[in-house]
Amino acid sequence: MKIVTWNVNSVRARMSLLLDWLADHDPDILCLQETKVVDDLFPAEPLEDAGYNIEFTGQKSYNGVATLSKYPMEGVIKALPGDGDSEPKRILGCIVKDTVVFNLYVPNGREVDHEQYHYKLAWLKRMRKLLDDEFSADEKVIVTGDFNITFDDRDVHNPDVRREKIHCSTPEREAMAHLMDFGLGDGLRKHHEEEGIYTWWSHRERGFEKNQGLRIDHFLLSEPSLEICEDVLVDTKSREGKGTSDHAPVIALFRD
Repeated sequence: MKIVTWNVNSVRARMSLLLDWLADHDPDILCLQETKVVDDLFPAEPLEDAGYNIEFTGQKSYNGVATLSKYPMEGVIKALPGDGDSEPKRILGCIVKDTVVFNLYVPNGREVDHEQYHYKLAWLKRMRKLLDDEFSADEKVIVTGDFNITFDDRDVHNPDVRREKIHCSTPEREAMAHLMDFGLGDGLRKHHEEEGIYTWWSHRERGFEKNQGLRIDHFLLSEPSLEICEDVLVDTKSREGKGTSDHAPVIALFRD
């Protein structure tokens, strides 16, 4: 099974690119973040025509997540417990076959100690509580998406400059560690230990051309999922050229 996460940075703006990518790569499940569209205007038809079931939750201009699956999705979750209708749309969980799949767009946090930074840390704690209350690490669980957090210096092109800055601060990494203490491992690092693997590059600073990026899009896998994970790859080719998202798709391959 091929499962992909991709912060698409506006599903409508990237629709042509997205449809071409689906035709070329044929994923079984695609988790999209930052779709930036209210549900009434979500462009479902061309994606359904491409052979996918779709679940989505979104809002105007910001945030939003969507999951495309060749298989039926059950037990759909579109909010953290206690969220009201006005809460940012950042989570979409479902069960596909025998696997729990969470598609997350973790808050950016803006800058260390900003109120949005503290919201980010609290949001991750709430996500951990949802896992604890509703699921088991003995199940096949996949938590993927844009986490807006790096794990360590290997995920950062200039770690000395970014140290203790947003995406790289100790409290953020501790919040990720707490989430993963549910029983999740880093899928990419099972297969690739080297530094310099990034999933996001700034458009404004021509970061991709200079390979100055961050690894902030992850596959966090429970042990049963980690055991069958054959590889996790960043599709850097899809980040080339004009009109792309600032994130590349990240592809996880699982044996049946």
